Amino acid sequence: MRVLVIENYPGTPLGLVGEALEERGIAIRTIAAHAGERVPEDIEDCRGLIVLGGEQSALADETHPFLPDVCTLIRRTHDQNKPILGICLGSQLIARALGGGNILGRPVEFGWHKVSATGEGREDPVVGKIGEGSPLFHWHSDTVELPAEAVHLASSQQTPIQAFRVGRTTYAIQFHFEASEAVVRDWTRTFQTSISQMRPDWPERLEDEVALNAAKSDQAGREIARAWAGLL
Repeated sequence: MRVLVIENYPGTPLGLVGEALEERGIAIRTIAAHAGERVPEDIEDCRGLIVLGGEQSALADETHPFLPDVCTLIRRTHDQNKPILGICLGSQLIARALGGGNILGRPVEFGWHKVSATGEGREDPVVGKIGEGSPLFHWHSDTVELPAEAVHLASSQQTPIQAFRVGRTTYAIQFHFEASEAVVRDWTRTFQTSISQMRPDWPERLEDEVALNAAKSDQAGREIARAWAGLL
C-alpha cells in the first residue's frame, strides 16, 4: 500500500504524518511539483492523497502554474472516495477544488496557538483527537470559505475555519499538526528570513514556546496523523 504526496514548496516534510504512515507500513510516492515534477492526472494505484503546504497562495497560478493540476487531482481523488489530506496550503487547495472560496492576505497566524473542535469536530474520528482543544502550530495568513457540502470541524481564536471535511474521507486542515518540535526547529533555521519578517523575536521566544506547547502539540498531532492514516 502507498500514498501519493504532493509537495507544493521546498522544506515541507511529512513530519508526524510520515511517522504514522511508517508505523502502518504505508509507502510514500512523492511528487515535487515545486521543482517541476509533473502532477499526475490520477493517483493510480495509490490508496490516498496528501497535499502539503507552502508560502504561496492557493490562487498563485501565475507563479506556480501546477496549482490547477493539483486541484484537478484533488477533485478526481475525492470523486473516487479515496482519502485525502490537505495541510495549510493543501487545505486551501481542497477548498478551491471543491467549490469553496479562498480569502487572501489576512493577518499572519504564526506559532503555537490553541485549536478547538466544533461540535461536529468533537465527533469526528480524525479531528476529534484534539479533545477539548490543544496548542498546535500555525503558519498562514490566508483562509477559506467552506465548500457547500463541507462539515466545519475546528477553529482557533484568530481563524474560524481551521479544519473541515467533505464527504467521509477528504480532510482539509489549516494548522500544522504534522509539525513536531523537530520540524518547527528546522523551519526556524531554514526559513529564518521569512519568519523574521513576521515574528522578529521568534528565535528568542522559541525555547519558552517549546517548553509551554511542544509536548501537547506533538501528542495531539501524532493522534490526528494516526487517525487519518487509519482511513487508508
